[in-house]
Amino acid sequence: MVRTNVGIVHPGSMGAEVAAQAVAAGAAVRWLAEGRSAATRERAAAVGLAAARSMAELTAGCEVILSVCPPAAALDVAQQVADTGFDGVYVDANAISPRHMARIGEVMRVHGATVVDGGVTGPPPRTPDTTRLYLSGDDTAVETVRALFDGTLLTPVVLPGPIGRASALKLAFAAYNKISYALAAEAGALAAGHGVLDELRDLAAHLLPDTPLGRPEQLGGAGAKAWRWEPEMREIAEAWRDSGLPGTFADAAAHTFDRWQAHKDDPDVPSDRLIADLMPHRPDEEA
Repeated sequence: MVRTNVGIVHPGSMGAEVAAQAVAAGAAVRWLAEGRSAATRERAAAVGLAAARSMAELTAGCEVILSVCPPAAALDVAQQVADTGFDGVYVDANAISPRHMARIGEVMRVHGATVVDGGVTGPPPRTPDTTRLYLSGDDTAVETVRALFDGTLLTPVVLPGPIGRASALKLAFAAYNKISYALAAEAGALAAGHGVLDELRDLAAHLLPDTPLGRPEQLGGAGAKAWRWEPEMREIAEAWRDSGLPGTFADAAAHTFDRWQAHKDDPDVPSDRLIADLMPHRPDEEA
């Protein structure tokens, strides 16, 4: 069996687990350690990734490069990879719009790289049947990536057709799933402003028990992720507008998530605090 050489930029909580599935399937995976935090280094080492000292060292000899990073960094990461002369398969698995994906395709084709559009849905892949990697683009390149993750905890799903299809599906799902958290928080803020937040939660627990509105602990988890969700909402708004649809839902959600930036990576922030962050400031509440 020929071992696939894979590079990944940059292994955050999702990226590290995606890379771990490639390692479990027998791939040799490198990551770019330059400028990364101690926590990221520990995470990469824990899943068996080898450190590269530069982007050129990362891409040298790799057949596949995986980009799993915040949406706002996706184009810059692609340009850095392209500048090394990489000519293999480049998988952009970020939450970006189809237009953004097309631009990345143009950047990567300069040196002959083949781009695969990837969309990850679900949590970091740690248990079976929870996380999918949707793939679209060149048939041969897509098959290379599908085979890389076949039989792992990350389920590859091929969408026949050009790049942009996987991104569109990812963003359509994220629009419904993540905007629901912003909507639940805004509804909570309305109720709190009139002193009926407990009653709203009781009602939602009775009628909508599996939603962020009906499960305050579920809503609380959104605070730690809001720094990533805010730029994702901007991508969704762009995708909607490019399709001739208003992007106002996503714009509003982005504004909500922006109010929670202070809770980055804090898994213990309570939902009451997130709701309070949305409430108007009152001068009489100053210390």
